Amino acid sequence: MKVVLIKDVPGYGTFGDIVNVKDGFANNYLIPRGLALPATEGNVRHVREILKQKKRKLEREKAKAQEVAQKIDGLVIEIARPVGVTGKLYGAITVAEIAEKIKELAGVEVDKKKIMLRAPIKSVGRYNLTVKLHPEVSATVTVDVKPSEVK
Repeated sequence: MKVVLIKDVPGYGTFGDIVNVKDGFANNYLIPRGLALPATEGNVRHVREILKQKKRKLEREKAKAQEVAQKIDGLVIEIARPVGVTGKLYGAITVAEIAEKIKELAGVEVDKKKIMLRAPIKSVGRYNLTVKLHPEVSATVTVDVKPSEVK
């Protein structure tokens, strides 16, 4: 029996694939669980239309990500913090603070989860960070941490 998958099924295919499975598997497992539909003309056309819409949406998201990447790529963020005698910061610089600075400087809001920082910055120096805006689009931002006077 031919069915069109409406959800990913490990070992059989992904959304939109037309697969040939045994009748019992289709009627007793795939169709009742909402994983597939019989591969009629209407169902196949419906699933293909959904795939087209998803593709257009992904293209729009990629275009937006490329716009944001152009604005923030190469951006230098300067942050001054009080420093102890060993060169360590009092407190740490986190992705939330970096995202806030990007919004201030570039006027673009970036989700803090998209900033690739393994651990909070705790010492003075220059750090190159990758901002992964889309699976295919990323930008590089430099964070320059400088010492400030302790009051």
